[in-house]
Amino acid sequence: VQLQASGGGLVQAGDSLRLSCAASGRTFSVYGMAWFRQVPGKEREFVAAMRWSGQRSNVETYYEDSVKGRFTISRDNVENTVYLQMNNLKPEDTAVYYCGAHLGGRPIVSAMRTLTTYQYWGQGTQVTVSS
Repeated sequence: VQLQASGGGLVQAGDSLRLSCAASGRTFSVYGMAWFRQVPGKEREFVAAMRWSGQRSNVETYYEDSVKGRFTISRDNVENTVYLQMNNLKPEDTAVYYCGAHLGGRPIVSAMRTLTTYQYWGQGTQVTVSS
């Protein structure tokens, strides 16, 4: 599976951005996708994720507490793309955002926020929020 992230940029506090993560290859084997973010000197941290069952049914979403109510993860099955809509951005949201994919069955709930759950990663897209 190959992942291509895009949509980052420089915005002001309170603005919105939509990140995209286009998947190609063995997309039929993907049962979960996530967004993580990383700032220099820190570990990559969980932002949002979604998982589903066969036939891409029973979709569930998960969010890190600081982004709940501001960020929304969604997907387009036709385009094999996952989005992260980010509203009311804050300077502390500044980071490189990475999308990850989990293959091989629906991941368990307790693993959704774990970095190692996702075997494939995109290249990252920079989001900078100025105050």
